[in-house]
Amino acid sequence: MAMSTGDSGGPMSEINVTPLVDVMLVLLIIFMITAPLMSHRITVALPNANPKTTDTEKVEPMDLAIKEDGSLYLSDNPVTEVELKTQFAVAAGKSPQPELQIRADKATEYGHVRKILTDAKEAGMVHVGFMTTGKE
Repeated sequence: MAMSTGDSGGPMSEINVTPLVDVMLVLLIIFMITAPLMSHRITVALPNANPKTTDTEKVEPMDLAIKEDGSLYLSDNPVTEVELKTQFAVAAGKSPQPELQIRADKATEYGHVRKILTDAKEAGMVHVGFMTTGKE
């Protein structure tokens, strides 16, 4: 605690900022040393884009509807799970791969949708989207 040398002999009412400045300078030096170490760069060899794919080439998406009872409709045509798995395998082999757009009834159990997603993933489908309605 700082003491005054004046006539009163009581404690000073001013704050001694010297220790604060010392601590701040030490912290500044620590941050100046450690900051360049945190910004190291890792080089990664990225794959080349598919040269066959062009922006003008349009691929029709696979439109899959799932009704509340679990019945499946691919492009508005009823299909079974076995037929759907074969369609997924064919679509997964195409280049570029079409997107699977799923339209599920909001009362459909999630188990039906999860089964379709699992089948699509096992077949190799990577582009999956969910169709929704806008705000009413």
